[in-house]
Amino acid sequence: MKRPLLQALRRPKGLEGGLRWRLLAPLLGVVLVASFLSANAASGLIDAVFDRWLLDAARSLASQVRFEQHEAVLSLNRQAQAVLTYDADDRTYFSVQEGDHVLAGEPALPRSGSDVRSYEKGARAFEAPFLGHPVRVVWVQVDSVTDPSRAVLVGVGETLNKRRRVFRELLWVYAPVGLIVVVAAWILLAAVRRTLRPLQRMADQWNTQSHASLMPIPTSEVPRELLPFAQALNELLARLREVLDREKLFASTAAHQLRTPLTGLQLGLARAAEAPDLASTRAVLAGLQASTQRTARLVQQLLALSRLDPELASSPDSGPVDLDDLARAVGESFLESAHDKGLTMELIEAGDASSSTRRAAIVGHPDLLSEALGNLIDNAIRYTPAAGTIRITVQAEPPGLTVSDSGPGIPPDELVKVMLRFYRGRQASGQGSGLGLAIV
Repeated sequence: MKRPLLQALRRPKGLEGGLRWRLLAPLLGVVLVASFLSANAASGLIDAVFDRWLLDAARSLASQVRFEQHEAVLSLNRQAQAVLTYDADDRTYFSVQEGDHVLAGEPALPRSGSDVRSYEKGARAFEAPFLGHPVRVVWVQVDSVTDPSRAVLVGVGETLNKRRRVFRELLWVYAPVGLIVVVAAWILLAAVRRTLRPLQRMADQWNTQSHASLMPIPTSEVPRELLPFAQALNELLARLREVLDREKLFASTAAHQLRTPLTGLQLGLARAAEAPDLASTRAVLAGLQASTQRTARLVQQLLALSRLDPELASSPDSGPVDLDDLARAVGESFLESAHDKGLTMELIEAGDASSSTRRAAIVGHPDLLSEALGNLIDNAIRYTPAAGTIRITVQAEPPGLTVSDSGPGIPPDELVKVMLRFYRGRQASGQGSGLGLAIV
């Protein structure tokens, strides 16, 4: 069970789904925050309005208080008290107190509570439980004009039925907001789908075209934001065309180049089978041995050519290469061939082991670098006359390898052509494939 779940979690998400989530989530978040703030603001506004009514009632009641010599007196007949406490929806309570003495009303009307609001002249409003249900209470203070030490507290409270009903009615005003959110979400999803439609068209066009050809996709109608993506696809198609062209060229040239030596081997085997005596057979076999060596060299060159790729720089086979060690190892492998032809080979190193800072070191592909240097030395041995000199020079700054010889050189008009595959110059002699410098 865990593995399918992990695979589902790692599965790439669609671009359209990601955009929907990234756009709808903030929208819903904004709506929820706005609704919460609106509800708080509406509740605060309702409390402020009804608190003012209670405050007016408390101050009207306070205006009926008179301070006499020994105690305060409240002038409030039954009719006025009935008017003060009448309410069709809520129950209203009041209390008038001087110190611990209750002049009128409820003696236990709460003096403190939650959601406290302060008003002018020291008036306070708060919410508290009373007689089994929540009430909103406002208290005001009446000071004696003649005796500042004497004061009367007047409180008026009422239940919360009207406030809650008004709050619910006010919430219905915000009901269309839900419909607006639904419409906005639908518009947003439609906009996302329509915005991604060019990308889908481009993908369909690429899929359709890539089955038929690898030509680039027209970018004239591609949106500006998708243009880098289209250009990257076209660059990928161009690299694919280049790889396929290189593979086709390699296949055709390999078949062409191998046809001649293989035909020669077949004819040589036929002559060896028809040879009248052992001496003739040995002569034919000697020719076959030389032809086999040339064919092996050609196959080696073709394999080296097939390994070449523009992305070899990032190949895991690449690594640090000491050019001094590389030149010495490759040069020693050609010493016997040079000696047989009477040539002198020299190696000029950039540094020695005791001064490693002067040695030439690069990051590259050691096998291919050896192949390239070997082709240069092989060409030098082929075209340098007897008693000539071949010099391999290694330099450190900048790192480099140079192969020079005392041969005839290459005519200036052929310096570019000799780098082409299967091209051999006018001064070429002996057997060769024309791939050496192309590989280099």
